[in-house]
Amino acid sequence: MPGPMNGVRVVELAAWVAGPSAGGILADWGADVIKIEPPTGDPLRAIYTELGPDVDYNPFFDPDNRGKRSVVLNLRDPEEAERALEIIATADVFLTNMRGAALARLGLDHETLRARDPRLIYAFITGYGLSGPTAAAGAFDLGACWARGAIADLLSVPGQDIPLQRSGMGDHFAGVTAAGMISAALFDRERSGEGQLVSTSLARVAGYQVSSDLNTKLLLDLDPAHPVRTAPANPLANNYAAADGKRFWLLGIESNRHWPALIRIVERQDLESDSRFSSIEARYENAGELVALLDDEFAKRPRSEWAARFDNEVNFFWSPVNDVTDLLADPQTQASGMLVDTEDGSVSRQMVASPVDFSRTPAAVRTRAPQLGEHTDEVLRELVDRATTTGVAVR
Repeated sequence: MPGPMNGVRVVELAAWVAGPSAGGILADWGADVIKIEPPTGDPLRAIYTELGPDVDYNPFFDPDNRGKRSVVLNLRDPEEAERALEIIATADVFLTNMRGAALARLGLDHETLRARDPRLIYAFITGYGLSGPTAAAGAFDLGACWARGAIADLLSVPGQDIPLQRSGMGDHFAGVTAAGMISAALFDRERSGEGQLVSTSLARVAGYQVSSDLNTKLLLDLDPAHPVRTAPANPLANNYAAADGKRFWLLGIESNRHWPALIRIVERQDLESDSRFSSIEARYENAGELVALLDDEFAKRPRSEWAARFDNEVNFFWSPVNDVTDLLADPQTQASGMLVDTEDGSVSRQMVASPVDFSRTPAAVRTRAPQLGEHTDEVLRELVDRATTTGVAVR
């Protein structure tokens, strides 16, 4: 079955991760995504060399660019810029995360393209939005989302170094957001017949990720707490180490509900009458003591034994703290559809799937990521064929 975006054409002028990840999701969903690249290519194509001198495969570029067609055009050349406009004229969606000033210089800004085609969906991913003092600034998610968006601070322990962001976290959140906004705009076009500008930014997705903290400040004027493991607000929603050093997270969000079960699990019925831990408020006030006590108890058995005890309690919730190897070996990972097989000639590779399933029009990885300029001739031939069919000359 074709994917839900079958028949939709997306022209992507984007680099790095935020824009290309949105295009990659749409390609998985069945869209024909034409990726316009400069002669030097998307710079992310070369980044994998940091993984070591013998690495010959790019795990950063390929998953976000599979299923696309690559066309190389030098947009500073007037003739090749005209070819780009002709390709965009065949599109339902123009997707970009290039800086606004550069797009305007190239005649690829929203006003210019919408004047040429009022049905075009112009999807714009920026660092900081479309207006404001830094709207024109270039940005990476490490700055606009992680650092400036307060996520790094909120995840920091006071007095310790700020943690480092994993690659592409904010970018991929923006990519999923963009895929959603494009879908909504296409739905609206079906009813109205009109295209529109739709946009998101790294800064906006940062704010949405930590909206609970921002809303606490906005609505109550309270600064968000920076809890530490040894003194959490709720010791039943905290991580602990077993005797074998493997960690797990207790998910007792409803503390009163889960407290009796935890007492049974650790075989400490005496805690039932301990006034230090008899209520949510008491456990909050004496969190450090309770965490220390649970640390001692959980250090008595390996995680596998604790897992069996947790699972024997109805409605007691917990999770192992996985590393990457654990996650990939977890049988639920495969069952959930998180991974997908791709074919590259005689080579089969497994990579992470896009995060949405459709029952009637399933998404699928159709092809590997394209080589730089692999489809330039093919797409330009299509323009000639289209001109022949429609009678519109290709200049």
